[in-house]
Amino acid sequence: MGSGRERMAARAGAAVCGGLGFDDLIGELRNLASTFPDKRTGRNTRFAMEDVVLAAFSVFWTQSPSFLAHQTAMQQARGQSNAKTLFAMTEIPSDNHIRDLIDYVPPEAVFPMFNRIEAQLEAEGYVEAFRVLNDQLLIALDGVQYHSSQCIRCDQCTVREHRSGKVSYSHTVVTPVIVAPGRNRVLALQPEFVTPQDGHDKQDSEHAAAKRWMNRCAEHYRERKVTLLGDDLYAHQPLCEAALGAGFSFLFVCKPTSHKTLYEWLDALRRTGHVEQILVPRRKGRRREIDTYEFANHLPLRAGEGAIEVNWYQITTTEANGKECYRNAFVTNHAITPDNVADLVEAGRARWKIENENNNTLKTQGYHLAHNFGHGKHHLATTLVSLNLLAFLIHTVLDLDNGKYRAIRGALSSREMFFQHVQALTCYLCFESFEALLDFMMQALELSYIDTS
Repeated sequence: MGSGRERMAARAGAAVCGGLGFDDLIGELRNLASTFPDKRTGRNTRFAMEDVVLAAFSVFWTQSPSFLAHQTAMQQARGQSNAKTLFAMTEIPSDNHIRDLIDYVPPEAVFPMFNRIEAQLEAEGYVEAFRVLNDQLLIALDGVQYHSSQCIRCDQCTVREHRSGKVSYSHTVVTPVIVAPGRNRVLALQPEFVTPQDGHDKQDSEHAAAKRWMNRCAEHYRERKVTLLGDDLYAHQPLCEAALGAGFSFLFVCKPTSHKTLYEWLDALRRTGHVEQILVPRRKGRRREIDTYEFANHLPLRAGEGAIEVNWYQITTTEANGKECYRNAFVTNHAITPDNVADLVEAGRARWKIENENNNTLKTQGYHLAHNFGHGKHHLATTLVSLNLLAFLIHTVLDLDNGKYRAIRGALSSREMFFQHVQALTCYLCFESFEALLDFMMQALELSYIDTS
């Protein structure tokens, strides 16, 4: 019957679907990179933009800052390298050459890859598996800072003057992801960067970046029944109006400290018995807990004329002795009923997946999001982050669609360990293909694979 690992790997086995295979995705990226702007003129073009972009991407896919140096040495010694066999590079440019050319490539040039991958995932049925709340697709929005310095700056930096007189320069990106309750994966979508905007005197913000993302993606998602998730920062009238105007529904965290008028209305409704309440006892291991759901429809989001109406609900979890162990409240444009309030709570709590499965993973589990891979003067920092996010998305695609990859990731204790294995192997050995790399790792880890296609 084989070892437990072998049986686990056999259950995980699944064929790679057309269009989502690693070679297909690399080919797509190479084709896209051929259209990227190139600052060079004349004959000084030894390295094609395709090689420059794939070289940068290879560093993020392997999460090995020294990957290209090892492949250059391997190419010189053996006449072959993983840069060519795995990442379809014709030539291996230097780090300085990569930074110099990508500095002039705006991050938007990378965004079509996110759309193409999402479309292929949708065609293969993976996106449908994320639908909840009567076929809604949940997209969580959140901003994450990935650079802060008092010395290093570029044209795209946010400038902040502190009370001490010091000035800091930072970069923030809004990272939308498709999430679903009970799923431990998220699907990264094209990001939106907080950067100075032409024709605007005010400093850019996460609010403004989120609105730009909504407007840019409105047509794409208009017929897809999307609900946006966000923290309390998003639960304010301008963003709610922007979401509705772009054809999205919304479900945002709503705190009493920042929504005084709404909670005054709630207090009045409670006094007259018009806030509905449902108690659901349950067990968590040996402990007995009670979930209390409260909700009310048609409340003003803020004071004054023109306030939009929202629907409010809250979950409070208490132990048997009455001790409160969890509380959170949300506002939404979805009508709330006794039948759907628990599902709405689960959807709202799925927002945390953008923190846990996305931002924290990117910062602490091998992707080194906050590391300065290169700042440049124009677009380098933002475009490198876009390639890093793309690498994360392609890792997710492989985990969904490639049984061998999934078995290897399951056999290793963490993403970082997976990267360590890939880094070591590609440093010393040249693999003729991505499948050859996976086969070598499967054999070394004593994993078996059954093609269930």
